[in-house]
Amino acid sequence: MQILDTNPQLFFHLQQQRLIELIRNGKVEEALEFAQEELAPRGEENQSFLEELERTVSLLAFEDVKNSPVGDLLDISQRLKTASEVNAAILTSQSHEKDPKLPGLLRMLLWAQNQLDEKAVYPRITDLSTATLQDPSV
Repeated sequence: MQILDTNPQLFFHLQQQRLIELIRNGKVEEALEFAQEELAPRGEENQSFLEELERTVSLLAFEDVKNSPVGDLLDISQRLKTASEVNAAILTSQSHEKDPKLPGLLRMLLWAQNQLDEKAVYPRITDLSTATLQDPSV
């Protein structure tokens, strides 16, 4: 996948998430082998990757992982963070913006209506969720 070739940080985070899932599922030997073969070489290239790898592997040192200093790695928010990073990379690669455009368009609509209120009488959208129009009072 071209996105992963051009974004080493994203690739690392996906691999890190895979390691977290192996640890979550109690596959300690497989997790250690994966960390050594796939993630350690990347950590040697990048200091921040190495720090993240060390933090992730330290999950193996705790019996009660969820209440450990690194327990947040097992939280659903970690999965969501990785998923958001993947989504943003995909949108960027397809020449879309990282953020959805609809909220900005709705703000622009409200601004335009406020500008028109001073200058014209027109059917105004009163409910954005249903696009209900209010007839102008003439």
